[in-house]
Amino acid sequence: MSAMYLDIRNDLLDKIDSGFYPVGETIPTEMELASQYHVSRPTIRQAISLLVDQGILEKRRKRGTIVCAPKIDQGFTQTISSFDSEIHQKGHSSQTKVLTFQKEEASDEIKEILRCDEVLKLVRLRYIDHTPNVFVTTYMPYPLFAHFLDLDFSKESFYDQCARCDHPITSITRHLEVVSADETLADLLQINQKDPLFYFHSYGRDPQGIPIEYSISKYRGDTNSFTFTLKK
Repeated sequence: MSAMYLDIRNDLLDKIDSGFYPVGETIPTEMELASQYHVSRPTIRQAISLLVDQGILEKRRKRGTIVCAPKIDQGFTQTISSFDSEIHQKGHSSQTKVLTFQKEEASDEIKEILRCDEVLKLVRLRYIDHTPNVFVTTYMPYPLFAHFLDLDFSKESFYDQCARCDHPITSITRHLEVVSADETLADLLQINQKDPLFYFHSYGRDPQGIPIEYSISKYRGDTNSFTFTLKK
């Protein structure tokens, strides 16, 4: 009897994998499941807790326990590659919507990072399998990339274009925080306000050490995971 919760966990997992309980839908309540499996509610609670810990289920206030979409392990922290290339390699489709792309005066902070007075500001909403996944704001030095204004970055890769201009990004420093989604980002990313976001600051340089990119990326916390490899 002590392993009954494991059997229930496995049965629930089979039903999730088969689509019996679809992604985004609520599963039955603890009381309903206890009745179905002829066990106590604490046993059901144990089984559900295991699936919550695995990121397969999520408990939401006023809604119940929902089935989560499988998280995508982003190579963002391991390699320097375009978003599209990385997502396609994982067997998913990607789309990009350009929200803003313009020349502007650099703020004091960005002026110090990119070492120029004028920058290009590129704001994109990027999708995986038609679901919004990450909101990215990228700043780049205008003197180096003025002609980028003629490009369509809903189709073009920023990294590929930098390489074509003999300024490939070969080193990146990333700083990670976890923040809560405000009303605007919650609406854009189709999540709840105050849901967690992975918040990255990225500083990219070319082989000569010239600053090429300063990006701020906010990834959905419910659909992404990141791996960090450390060596001594």
